[in-house]
Amino acid sequence: MTYCVGMMLDAGLVLMSDTRTNAGVDKISVFRKMFSWHVPDERSIVMMTAGNLATTQSVISQLEERGKVPDDRHPTILEAQTMFQVATEVGRMLRRVVEQPGEFPEPGDGPQAEGARFTASIILAGQIKGMEPRLFLIYPEGNFIEASFDSPFFQIGETKYGRPILLRGYDRAMPFADAVKLLMVSFDSTLAANLSVGLPFDLMVLARDRMEPIHQRRIVADDPYFRTISRGWGDALRRAFQSLPAYDLATGGAAEAVTTGSEVK
Repeated sequence: MTYCVGMMLDAGLVLMSDTRTNAGVDKISVFRKMFSWHVPDERSIVMMTAGNLATTQSVISQLEERGKVPDDRHPTILEAQTMFQVATEVGRMLRRVVEQPGEFPEPGDGPQAEGARFTASIILAGQIKGMEPRLFLIYPEGNFIEASFDSPFFQIGETKYGRPILLRGYDRAMPFADAVKLLMVSFDSTLAANLSVGLPFDLMVLARDRMEPIHQRRIVADDPYFRTISRGWGDALRRAFQSLPAYDLATGGAAEAVTTGSEVK
């Protein structure tokens, strides 16, 4: 399992992913889930993946044409005229990898094998010069949807624990700094609730019309800012909970405060 979020803002795009991959409690590894391609002053493309690791690595490898020597590699997504065409190409590649058992060593080990789950989903984000930044969610079947004012962010992987934070805190007009802080809280909440999501996290910020990241870093377990956010969010939740009115078991409503002099109890 994993957790990835792609968020669209007026100012650009913010993306964050974890790196944990597990095949049981005793087989936990770290693998990068965020991949990017940047052509200065021309385009910037980022993908985040969730699901079967062999499937997602096969998609990335084929997009990057890793069968060729480094000097001959030229990903097809760098030739697409629009981000819609990029999404179409990535979706086609994902569907082919998911559906073709011949991609695997033994026919019985392919995606169609009984009980196998060779599925994956992808968040695709980026901008091509002269066009708007765009954000897509690509499904294992190869089809996709695009972010809009009604759905301005996408999540893949273990989404349920961090989603309420995003729904309550998101504002399309927020600056990048606030968006990163919001993602930190969302990831911290997910991390606390599910062992299949883990540090380190990868973060990337793409400003509108810049065609290259304005900020990119890996957030490790002892990162001072993340630790401050984690502790601060826990303390803030406890304070908020204590500030809510007590429940009155007799009336089924809010208990009345008891006033003694200038003190309210």
